[in-house]
Amino acid sequence: MAAPNAPITLKEVLTLPSVGINQQFITFTNVTMESDKYICVRETSPQNSVVIIDMNMPMQPLRRPITADSALMNPNSRILALKAQVPGTTQDYLQMFNIEAKAKLKSHQMPDQVEFWKWITPKMLGLVTQYSVYHWSIEGCDSEPVKMFDRATKLENNQIINYKCSPNEKWLVLIGITPGPPERPQLVKGNMQLFSVDQQQTQSLDAHAASFAQFKVPGNENTLISFATKSFNAGQITSNVHVIELGALPGKASFAKKKADLSFLPDFADDFPVAMQISNKFSLIYVITKLGLLFVYDLETASPIYRNRISTDPIFLTSEASSVGGFYAINRRGQVLLATVNEATIIPFISGPLKNLELAVNLAKRGNLPGADDLVVKRFKELFDQTKYKEAAELAAESPQGILRTPDTVSKFQSVPVQAGQTPPLLQYFGTLLTKGKLNSYESLELSRLVVNQNKKNLLKNWLEEDKLECSEELGDLVKTLDNDLALEIYIKAQTSPKVVVALVEKREFDNILIYSEKVKYTPDYLFLLQTILRTDPQGAGEFAVKMSQMKGGCPLDINTITDLFLQRNLIREATAFLLDVLKPNLPEHAFLQTKVLEINLVTFPNVAEAILAGSMFSHYDRPRVAQLCEKAGLYIQSLKHYSDLNDIKRVIVNTHAIEPQALVDFLGTLSSDWAMECMKELLIVNPRGNLQIIVQACKEYCEQLGVDACIKLFEQFKSYEGLYFFLGSYVRMSEDPDVHFKYIEASAKTGQLKEVERVTRESNFYDAEKTKNFLMEAKLPDARPLINVCDRFGFVPDLTHYLYINNMLRYIEGYVQKVNPGSAPLVVGQLLDDECPEDFIKGLIISVRSLLPVETLVEECEKRNRLRLLTQFLEHLVTEGSQDVHVHNALGKIIIDSNNNPEQQVSSAVKAFMTADLPHELIELLEKIVLQNSDFSGNINLQNLLILTAVKADPSRVMDYVNRLENFDGPVVGEMAVEAQLFEEAFAIFKKFNLNVEAVNVLLDNVKSIERAAEFALRVEEDSVWSQVAKAQLREGLVSDAIESFIRAEDATQFLEVIRVAEDANVYDDMVSYLLMVRNKVKEVKVDSELLYAYAKIGRLGEVEDFILMPNVANLQTVGDRLYDEAMYEAAKIVYAFVSNWGKLAVTLVKLQQFQGAVDAARKASSAKTWKEVCFACVDAEEFRLAQICGLNIIIQVDDLEEVSEFYQNKGFFNELISLMESGLGLERAHMGIFTELGVLYARYRYEKLIEHIKLFSTRLNIPKLIRACDEQQHWQELTYLYIQYAEFDNAATTVMNHSPEAWEHVQFKDIVGKVANVEVYYKAVHFYLLEHPDIINDLLNVLALRLDHTRVVDIMRKAGHLRLIKPYMVAVQSNNVTAVNEALNEIYVEEEDYERLRESIDLHDSFDQIGLAQKIEKHELVEMRRVAAYIYKKAGKWKQSIALSKKDNLYKDCMETASQSGDHDLAEQLLVYFIEQGKKESFATCLFVCYDLIRPDVALELAWINNIIDLAFPYLLQVMREYTGKVDEIIKDKLEAQKEAKAKEQEEKEVMSQQNMYAQLLPNALPAPSMLLALPAPPMQMGGMPPMPMGGMPPFGMPPMGGY
Repeated sequence: MAAPNAPITLKEVLTLPSVGINQQFITFTNVTMESDKYICVRETSPQNSVVIIDMNMPMQPLRRPITADSALMNPNSRILALKAQVPGTTQDYLQMFNIEAKAKLKSHQMPDQVEFWKWITPKMLGLVTQYSVYHWSIEGCDSEPVKMFDRATKLENNQIINYKCSPNEKWLVLIGITPGPPERPQLVKGNMQLFSVDQQQTQSLDAHAASFAQFKVPGNENTLISFATKSFNAGQITSNVHVIELGALPGKASFAKKKADLSFLPDFADDFPVAMQISNKFSLIYVITKLGLLFVYDLETASPIYRNRISTDPIFLTSEASSVGGFYAINRRGQVLLATVNEATIIPFISGPLKNLELAVNLAKRGNLPGADDLVVKRFKELFDQTKYKEAAELAAESPQGILRTPDTVSKFQSVPVQAGQTPPLLQYFGTLLTKGKLNSYESLELSRLVVNQNKKNLLKNWLEEDKLECSEELGDLVKTLDNDLALEIYIKAQTSPKVVVALVEKREFDNILIYSEKVKYTPDYLFLLQTILRTDPQGAGEFAVKMSQMKGGCPLDINTITDLFLQRNLIREATAFLLDVLKPNLPEHAFLQTKVLEINLVTFPNVAEAILAGSMFSHYDRPRVAQLCEKAGLYIQSLKHYSDLNDIKRVIVNTHAIEPQALVDFLGTLSSDWAMECMKELLIVNPRGNLQIIVQACKEYCEQLGVDACIKLFEQFKSYEGLYFFLGSYVRMSEDPDVHFKYIEASAKTGQLKEVERVTRESNFYDAEKTKNFLMEAKLPDARPLINVCDRFGFVPDLTHYLYINNMLRYIEGYVQKVNPGSAPLVVGQLLDDECPEDFIKGLIISVRSLLPVETLVEECEKRNRLRLLTQFLEHLVTEGSQDVHVHNALGKIIIDSNNNPEQQVSSAVKAFMTADLPHELIELLEKIVLQNSDFSGNINLQNLLILTAVKADPSRVMDYVNRLENFDGPVVGEMAVEAQLFEEAFAIFKKFNLNVEAVNVLLDNVKSIERAAEFALRVEEDSVWSQVAKAQLREGLVSDAIESFIRAEDATQFLEVIRVAEDANVYDDMVSYLLMVRNKVKEVKVDSELLYAYAKIGRLGEVEDFILMPNVANLQTVGDRLYDEAMYEAAKIVYAFVSNWGKLAVTLVKLQQFQGAVDAARKASSAKTWKEVCFACVDAEEFRLAQICGLNIIIQVDDLEEVSEFYQNKGFFNELISLMESGLGLERAHMGIFTELGVLYARYRYEKLIEHIKLFSTRLNIPKLIRACDEQQHWQELTYLYIQYAEFDNAATTVMNHSPEAWEHVQFKDIVGKVANVEVYYKAVHFYLLEHPDIINDLLNVLALRLDHTRVVDIMRKAGHLRLIKPYMVAVQSNNVTAVNEALNEIYVEEEDYERLRESIDLHDSFDQIGLAQKIEKHELVEMRRVAAYIYKKAGKWKQSIALSKKDNLYKDCMETASQSGDHDLAEQLLVYFIEQGKKESFATCLFVCYDLIRPDVALELAWINNIIDLAFPYLLQVMREYTGKVDEIIKDKLEAQKEAKAKEQEEKEVMSQQNMYAQLLPNALPAPSMLLALPAPPMQMGGMPPMPMGGMPPFGMPPMGGY
């Protein structure tokens, strides 16, 4: 093995026999090792098998029974390639297997035998047949081997031992061996075929081993090939290693070809290279020979480094060990050896025994190896001292193990003054580092500091992308001032997890926080993290909390704790969103949290709670508790669903004003029939009209469960015929129950649904006719059609006729006979005759029907009653019309027989005679006999008319008697005549007798002037037109109530406008209601319905108001509502506004009613700022602050309304409540700057302790100028300062701090402020301020301002204040600026402190001060060192004589000599020699000769020595002079000789280059030298590193141990 201090270490990793490999199989054909991962051994006994040895666990080999001629393991993966000859042929069958997947990847049968194969890349197999080379890719199932090139002739019959490709796969090399020449066959000959893939050209060379490498030169990366040769020619053995560039490109930096000897000892004369490996890590070439020799060369220079024997057994296989920069070798004994670089000794070995310092430094830099530290540091110092900063930077950048990559190096470059027009050395250094690779953390920080100061973010970004900077927490902090995203990237790369998390919080990337933490196994302080997010981003905190709850392994924080954090900040919405997400699984163990989320929302946001409950998300919460809260919150339907006690349900269910009707109906359907009935009874008890529709709907939907009878009894119990009507209306069509049909008719009639009564009586076949007829007659409906239907269908015509006649409903009689059933007319006529109906009506009725009447039946009915003559006119009409009906003619004959018309002409003549004679009284007597006595002319209409008219004129007293006794006179005419004769009572009697009721009542009203009698008359006749006349008269007389009653009886709607006006004036709204109810049945007028609704409200009948609104109407509800509101009838107005959905007016109405919860609900629906304000202010006045807050939150989101709300609260003195409102507003989605600002103002006024926290949390969302004014008014100086900072008004911030320092000053903050002010004068005010109040830390302030201050002015301020020493640290820090005032002040202090060392240092580094003045000041100082400094100042100022004179006084002879030497003045130096002789200072004389050697002329020195007899002291000087002169002559001669030699060498090299170009112009460009040339080169003597050839049996060169062992 190698010595402990050898540059290469060797160790035995494994022996193949130790893992069960038989010695016979340890051969080149059975063992393969394609990489440092696997060794593959093919065994043929006791059975065929393949053994795979994983180098990570070599003692656990994998043995598989496989028969193959060869086996290769893939370099990277567990893929096995197998080759076997096809029996009976020369063909080979190739296969690839995935061992892990136990699957064959692909296979192929080669037409030729594969002599050699190898994995040239992890994806490619190289196959070498007898004539060609193929590549077979692992990719593609069907891909076949691709031919690359044919074997060169030179490689025919060669044993192929290796095949390789370059890293870029553009170059291929095939290596074979054959026996040596006949004279020396044991020396194996090596042949190499190099092939260019791009150019498809081949070149053959002599070589035993070769390998490719990539090598970087400045500006390019070259592909190199190194190969080793050993050949026998003309009795001479030549062995070389070559390094040559392949495919050099014009214009690119090229690699000069290199060659070195491969020196074999005589004992190894027939040994030859079998393998070559190149270490990419160290750029070293390893040449391994068959007999176990190892040669190590530098790739760049081909310089030999090491030679030793590493195995006594032949080595037949090697493989690169890329991770350690070495190689594996397997020998015939089965040893697996690992050779690696001894990193601790290789550089000392090269720089020590080999004495190759340049190679040592280069290899140390290239391989980052220790051992060259002193060399590198020394070289760096030399370059730096020579101001070769670029070269020094390159050396530092490439220094091994970064020994120069230190803060000291950066400081050195920083300290170099920048020359105008030149790149600063520091930037040169950093630029070099960037081109060479990656900066370390300190370098990255310093470079980034420069870039950040210049705001060049893109540079940082590019460097990070290129991985040029080493990321650190400090670098992230620095970059954060410039770009948060970039800082985050740095934190991530630096693995500063806390900072990464904070940055992600600031970016609101909460998903990434958890992803990152899980990825890097970091556990942040989730509680602190959540609290931090909550302060700035409540919504983001909610999202983050949700993400935490979804983490693998469960939420890191207690869910209840998280919820409490949100609730502490009144973040109800965020807490709710979090809990809803967490509680989605609906688990029993979450019962408490389910209750909690419902509880908090029921108290604050009931609508949210309602949505949660409606979604049926939870099922394990405290239902009784939630039920109570729902009830308090007004969520009555949810409360009902959660209560389980009937009493609770009955208490809640009556709040129908706040429950959706359908929801209530659905709820009733969930109850048992008994409980549902109880609840419906409760609803009817509390508000029968308002709740009726709900009850009806419930009964309709659930009648089967509840029972129809039970529903009917429910309505009947509360006499709710309207409910019964609506309920049965849906059921009657399906029922055949007579009682149901009757009750429906009854309900319809009692609710005024006459059309429905008419329809059912007409269509239904199931009601009890008798019962229904009696009910309808008793009900006396204004519309007789339902009764007509019943009586007509079921044979009650006489009863119908009698009812209609006595109720003066004659038009219905006419309508029935004419339109409904003319066939029943005889029965109608008969009943009318029984009821003594006037014959004229009966005659008119009969005539109106005419031919449709059944004559026979009609005649029978009249004959029964001896009134056949009534039909005379009717029968004559029929005859005239040509009727052939027998019954018509028979009846007419009967009438003629009963009549006698002959005497009529005689009576007529007698009457005319009396009239002609103007005998009225006699005529009266005659007519009385004719008419009043029972004669044939008693019924003569003309005679009766004549009798009454004659009495009117002649004897009015008889008129009344005639009117009463006579029946057949012309009533209208006679009545008018009586009125004209002012016989009003007689006229009234006449009109009354003839049923001319209108004319009769007009007589009473217009002539008799008796409204009372008119009313009594109207009451008797019950005729609409009569009542109408009475009503008008009463209205004219101001009898409003009577008039209204009369209009109602008359059913006269024509005067409704006047009636309304008068009724309102008289305030008789009860009467007006009745009237308007009648009117609206006649007309559909907006005025009527509107006034009726108003009247209902006026008399307090709110139930009727609700009913009216629910029924069809044309009232102008909005106008009525406004009128009611204006007149303070708020309850009624509430009903109206609710119906028309005028939520704004409803809200203010509810406010008037002190119903604040309802007002808030209405305002929510109105969604109007004006409404919200009205409700809010009312709630505040009523101290309903919870409701006021709800309103306020909807107002303050409007910027324009915010101040009004704030002022209102403040004027009322409710400061805390206002603050609570604003705090709640912060969490609103639409929260704007005004809310945050106003809350800040309120804190400033009323709750100072919370102001600063508020400002810090929400500084970006504040109207800072407004809050600045508030803080200024309230004298909150600390907060004012902070606001000025946030608003970038640093001048004002600094001024505030200085003016109010007890409260506002904080040193670190003030430093930050003052560094950003714009007004320069503020700097100096700050200096004065610190001088007065904080002198102990004034230097800290000055250091912050150092770049901005006028240092001269600062010094002047402090000098005037008498405290110059106070700022000494500051002046020291800024002295580098070389300001005169600073330098003089510091020098003055150093003098006072007698600190001569500091004084001298100051003088050396900073020359801007009055040098002569300072020297004069201290040249007489009592301290010698001070006087010495004075002399030094004179020296620096060029005052050589004064300096020397001052030094002489203090016997400082050394200083004298140094001053004289530096002066360059021969005279001064020689005068000093004379002075020393005069003073008897012989030793000083001798010393001065050497100190001033360059100035003292030899003749002068020799003369003075000789004259003063001190030639012995001068003799060393004289020797030195002689040596200097002779040396200079030698150098001149040497330079001349070297120049001649170089000229000859250059000429010879040019000749050789020309010869080579001419001879091999056709070869590959820049590829390889021609073989003949290589052979023609003379073999230099084996001298490596300047060492002589090694003698036989002596110590080998390069410090190698003797051969023979390892």
